[in-house]
Amino acid sequence: MKSGGIRKIVPQPWMTMPQTCAVIDALTKAGIAARFVGGCVRDALLGRPIADIDIATPARPDEMIAALEKAGIKPVPTGIEHGTITAIVNDPPPPRHFEITTLRRDVETYGRRAKVAFDADWAEDAKRRDFTINAVYLDRDGTLHDPVGGIADLEAHRVRFVGEPALRIAEDVLRVLRYYRFEARFGTGAGDESARAACHEAVPLLARLSAERVAQELLRLLAVPDPVPALRMMAADGVLAAILPEATRFDRLQRLIETEPEPEPLRRLAALIDVDAAGAVAIAERLRLSNEQRERLAGLAAPWPLDPTENERAQRLAIYRLGSERYRGLALLLAADRKLDEKRLRELLALAASWRPPRFPLKGRDVTALGVPPGKRVGELLAAVQKWWEEGDFAADRAACLKRLKEMI
Repeated sequence: MKSGGIRKIVPQPWMTMPQTCAVIDALTKAGIAARFVGGCVRDALLGRPIADIDIATPARPDEMIAALEKAGIKPVPTGIEHGTITAIVNDPPPPRHFEITTLRRDVETYGRRAKVAFDADWAEDAKRRDFTINAVYLDRDGTLHDPVGGIADLEAHRVRFVGEPALRIAEDVLRVLRYYRFEARFGTGAGDESARAACHEAVPLLARLSAERVAQELLRLLAVPDPVPALRMMAADGVLAAILPEATRFDRLQRLIETEPEPEPLRRLAALIDVDAAGAVAIAERLRLSNEQRERLAGLAAPWPLDPTENERAQRLAIYRLGSERYRGLALLLAADRKLDEKRLRELLALAASWRPPRFPLKGRDVTALGVPPGKRVGELLAAVQKWWEEGDFAADRAACLKRLKEMI
C-alpha cells in the first residue's frame, strides 16, 4: 500500500518472528542499517510462502560479525570474499539461518566469480543484481525500496534483467538458465524480448557452466507448476539444444503435467527426453546427476516394463518387482504417451496406493538349516522358491514356502 508516496506492507510473521528480530536487533544496536532483499521480499509481495531470508547491509563483514557475536548469534563466513556471512540463531528452536551480505559493486567479473568492492550504496547494489524483481528492499517496519522498478514488473508478471541484459549475463552465464526458470515462475509465458535476445546470443557461453549447475537449474525449472512454455522458449532461443538436445517431447510432458498428482522433476525429465535406458544413463552422467537420480531416470526410460492391460494379479507382481514409486511413475508416463486411458490410470494408481507388497518369508539360514552347505546353491534355491511364491500371487505362507524348499532340495 502507498502512504504519502511511500509504499509499505504490513509486517509479516517471518519478519517479526523471534529469530528474525534477534538478527535485526543485533545489527541495529551496533548502528548497522539492514533491509530484507531478494526472494523473501519478492515472494512476500506475491503472497507466496517464504523460504530463505536474505538481508543486505552497508556494513562490512567484520562489522557484521562483531555485532552478531556481541548479541550471542553465531556468524559463519559462508562467502566472506563476496561480503556474505550466515547468521545462525538457535534460540528459540528450530535453528534458523539468515544470509547477510554487504552492499557491493562488481569491479571485475570472471564468469560466476567477481572481484567486488564494499563501498556501494543501495542504488549501486541494486544495479548489480540479476532481475528487477529480486532488487526490491524491505525495512523491518514494512517500508519498500524499489530502485529499479521491480514492483511494477512483479505486478505485470514481467521478468527483466536489471540494466543491460548482455552485461548481466556476462557477469554470470548461469543467469541465462535462471532467466527461463524465473519466467516460468513469475512471467506470462511470452518472455522479455531483450532478455531472450541476450540469452540467445550467450548460447556459446553455456559450455563454461559446470554440469552440476546446469542440472540444478534444469531440475528446478522442471519443478515449477508448468515449465512447458519456458522450455519452448528455451528451444526457440537455442538454449535447450545446448544443454539438453534430447528434450523433444513437449507434448508428452504437457500431458504428464495434466495428470500427475504432484510435480516430480525426474519423472518430468523422463517424459521430456526421447531416449531409451542407455540414453537416459548417458544424460544422467553428462549432467553429473547422483547415482540415485541416474538409476531413477534410467528406470523411467522407454520402453516401459509395464503392461497396463494385464489383470490385477499381474499388476501386484509388477508393483512388487518394480517398487511402488517406479510403478506409479511408469503408469503416469504410459498415460502421458497415450498408452492407457484416464480410467485405467486411476485404477493402477489406486492399486499402487492401497496394496502393500508382502515380505518373502524365507532367508538363507532356512536353506542351510536343511543341510545345504553355504554357497551359490543357497542363493539359487532361495531365488527359485521366491519366484514360485511371487507367481502364486504371494499366497504361500512360511510353512508352504518351507515345504516347497524341501521339495526342491
